[in-house]
Amino acid sequence: MRTDIITVVQMRAIDAAAAHGGTPTRTLMERAGFAAADAVTARFTPRATAVLCGPGNNGGDGFVVARALQERGWPVWIECAVPVAELTGDAADAARAWQGEVFPLGDGDRRPELYIDALFGAGLARPLTGVAARVARMLRSMPERVVAIDLPSGLNGDTGKPAGDACVAAALTVTFVRKKPAHLLYPGRELCGEVVVADIGVADELVRAQHITLHENDPALWKAAFPWPAATAHKHARGHVMVASGPFARTGAARLAARAALRSGAGLVTILSPRDAMAEHAAQLNAIMLRETEGGGAFADAAEKAQCLVIGPAFGVTPDRRILFEAVMRVRNRCPLVVDADAITLLSPIGEGALRATDVLTPHVGEFNRAFPELLEAQPSRVEAVRAAAAKCGAVVLLKGPDTVIGAPDGRAIINATGSPFMATAGSGDVLAGLIAGLVGQGMPSFEAAAAGAWLHGRAGALKGPGLIAEDISELLPPILAEIYDANEKF
Repeated sequence: MRTDIITVVQMRAIDAAAAHGGTPTRTLMERAGFAAADAVTARFTPRATAVLCGPGNNGGDGFVVARALQERGWPVWIECAVPVAELTGDAADAARAWQGEVFPLGDGDRRPELYIDALFGAGLARPLTGVAARVARMLRSMPERVVAIDLPSGLNGDTGKPAGDACVAAALTVTFVRKKPAHLLYPGRELCGEVVVADIGVADELVRAQHITLHENDPALWKAAFPWPAATAHKHARGHVMVASGPFARTGAARLAARAALRSGAGLVTILSPRDAMAEHAAQLNAIMLRETEGGGAFADAAEKAQCLVIGPAFGVTPDRRILFEAVMRVRNRCPLVVDADAITLLSPIGEGALRATDVLTPHVGEFNRAFPELLEAQPSRVEAVRAAAAKCGAVVLLKGPDTVIGAPDGRAIINATGSPFMATAGSGDVLAGLIAGLVGQGMPSFEAAAAGAWLHGRAGALKGPGLIAEDISELLPPILAEIYDANEKF
């Protein structure tokens, strides 16, 4: 699977490099149009189809799509946003090859059953206006009848946000070479519908030459670093993860994180509990160990001895909790931390060098805004905001959401697309923190562990669907882990 995600600028550079290497852009347009037609005919039966063409190369792709469908017997016509005589370059050449009907965009009383949106592609940076805006608003109300070429018109290819208040929504989007950020970032992901990446004969080395640092999350990115146990392994060799618990009546989050750490393979997991919560924990734990931990010294000792420490889920933000958290942060030889929930609040706002490269910060949007004020608004997309946050704090940052983004201090970033709306339930984030900690505790590099944890978490949640609660997620992991393990063994 190709995990690279390319920006609009990188796509232009790839097209230019292909042309320089001997593949004319007109040839790429022909391949793109016929590949899009293949995707359409694989999903729809022949029906009255309007191909909506814009003034640029996206419109040229549309002329090729129309010709390919016509050759297959489809009733198809073009609606063009500009007079055909005004087209230039490859788009004009593609228009000359079309022998069917051409009408002005939005003109007439024709009633197509399917629309092919080839008005504007990923490079559009301005809001749609005039007839194009009116047509886009109409299509937004009927996505099940729309196929978009490259991206739905009006959607910014890099940010995943509409450029204005008019944007097409599609049931299917056919893009080329690699996905763009907008195919994965919301609201773009929802506006795109199903995304098909068509191969148009661009060599992989032309993509690699762009030094891609953004990827779609997939086991291919981290399976080589996954910490499977050796035949001679024992529990002490598989890492000891500790989870800091909140006080009495605030203990469930720690248990959720601890169970997830155990499920992801940690050999030993211990909950660090205040005295008043010991009985509450002891009544509900079996394989997970329990340690009474009072005072900063005990927390500092745990941070030295563990292979990873989860701190934050229902931990509390009172002054005494702050003292404990600061005791951990002062430990010179401390283990990697997964900093979540209340610990993010205790640390906020987060300055330069506040964390270490082995630490993982796991905020939701509200926590991210407290930790890095105004960063989301200052950056063009969630990806750039997470990259900036990771560089600022010096740690791996995982911004949770339906389009979870993971960033490393060195600029690498991953967008996670696994998951389900039913994961929006209390405790789900605690499970994610524990999953990541379990992998880090076994020696997996923190960036890869965060990516693997997010992917596994989403896959498990998607398996259950309606009725999912946080307790289910860890229990759904074994078959998913087995699938990855079996693939690894065959590889």
